[in-house]
Amino acid sequence: MIFPLFRRTPPRPDSISVLYGMIVAQARLPAFYRDYAVPDTVKGRFELIVLHLALLLDRFSEEEALRPLGQGIFDRFCRDMDHNLREMGVGDLAVPKQMRRMGEAFYGRAQAYRAALAAGSDEALAAALARNIYDGKASPGAARLAAYMRETVGALSRQESARFAHGDLRLPEPTAVVEPVAPRD
Repeated sequence: MIFPLFRRTPPRPDSISVLYGMIVAQARLPAFYRDYAVPDTVKGRFELIVLHLALLLDRFSEEEALRPLGQGIFDRFCRDMDHNLREMGVGDLAVPKQMRRMGEAFYGRAQAYRAALAAGSDEALAAALARNIYDGKASPGAARLAAYMRETVGALSRQESARFAHGDLRLPEPTAVVEPVAPRD
């Protein structure tokens, strides 16, 4: 029969777990907390997971074939956040409300980062990062994190789509990204 050739194969669950695990591992790298001054708190770690997830899902949204994989990774993120809330002692009745807040936070940040990246302005991107990751305070880490984000977008765009389906994800080493030098007057 020819019909099986035209069926979409759902993403492999192991690829979803591997890709999500790589996002979480990247977000936990000590360099972000040491060199980029991201607060080493539950919120700071959540923000870095959201940042990496948003960049990856934006890359996946560019290709129809990657969208189911992106949805699977987002669903895995939601299950992980639910599990983490419960481990932190959030009661069963409060989990849905907290999950809604996390979802709103994800979509808001993803939209802000997407708009700042599209604008091409490092200042706009650093401002979005300062607002979300550094609690609205000016931080020298925001400019470096903006440079890291641009490097990550470039790295994701250069990766072949088929490799993602096999759980292959290459993200930049944060220590290799240097803070941009501001032009002198």
